[in-house]
Order: sequence, then C-alpha cells, then structure tokens
Amino acid sequence: MSQSHYPSWQPWQPWQPWQPRQGSGAPSMLASHADRERAVDVLRAGYGEGRMEQGEFEKRVGRAYAARTVGELALLVADLPQGPLPQPASMVPVPATFVPVPRARTNGKAVAAGVCGLLCVPTMGLTGIPAVVLGHVARAEIRSRGELGDGLALTGLVLGWLSTAGWALVLVLLTVVSVVAS
Repeated sequence: MSQSHYPSWQPWQPWQPWQPRQGSGAPSMLASHADRERAVDVLRAGYGEGRMEQGEFEKRVGRAYAARTVGELALLVADLPQGPLPQPASMVPVPATFVPVPRARTNGKAVAAGVCGLLCVPTMGLTGIPAVVLGHVARAEIRSRGELGDGLALTGLVLGWLSTAGWALVLVLLTVVSVVAS
C-alpha cells in the first residue's frame, strides 16, 4: 500500500475506501455496507470532536446510508479527519532487564525418582531400584538439557540406594543365618 498521496506534513492514516488509490477509479465504485459504516464512524468522530452541529451530522449520516458509490461517501467526509490515528508501528522494545527470564523446566524423571525414593519406606523397598534408575537417567538429562530437578533426582538416588543396600544386607544376613542353621 502506497502512502505517497499523503502530504509529508500529514501523519499517516489508514486508507479508506472513499480515498482514491493511485491509478484507480475509486469514486465510481459501488459502496458496500462496510464502506458506509466506516464513513458513518468518521462522521461520528467528527461530531464527537465538535466539528459539526447535530442537524448537519444527522443529514450527513442519512446521506451516507443512502450513498450508492464511494465517491458520494468521499464528499460527505472530505472536510473531516479520516478517523482515529493508528498506534505508531515502531514501538521501542522492552529492555532485556525488564523481560521476565524464562524458567527452565523441571525434569519429569527427576520428579519420578524423588517420588519413588520417598515411597521406598511405605513399599518396603519395592520402589528402590526404579528410584535409582530414574535418578541416574534424570541427572544425565539435566546436565545435557539444562533442566531443573537435580535435587529431586539426587534424593531418589540416595533413598533408592539406601533401600537397595538395606534389602541386600537383609538377604545376606538371611543367607548367612540359613547356612549357619543347617
């Protein structure tokens, strides 16, 4: 879209259907309902700003709704500003100081390792081996991906190893007792 038909002193405004484009015969083009509504919006803005009296406003609105071509609409709004000015496109970006820092994600396997480690006591060590396996895998992923959850993975590892060592000790003692007793 070319804005070359605007004088350099006038701020940029969006193109309206009643404004001629370069190389087009826009005034003879039939007006749509949307074109009429846009023209009435410009008239309302002009009336709201005190640019015309109520009687003149009502006459122009009536003529806008009866208009057949965009040329007729152009005559109705020719002496008014063409609606509200858009926001400038070149907004200053937010400095990096004020942009929230994205938080790293917590590794799911680390959470699972921590839960399995904590469940070692109520399950009598049944979740110890999964806690150890998940803890090792989670710590490797955390190091490579920069995720959070190293403490959870370490908790799962420690509790899982303690549970596994406890069960290993119990099995060794039972084996020794059964060998000595026989």
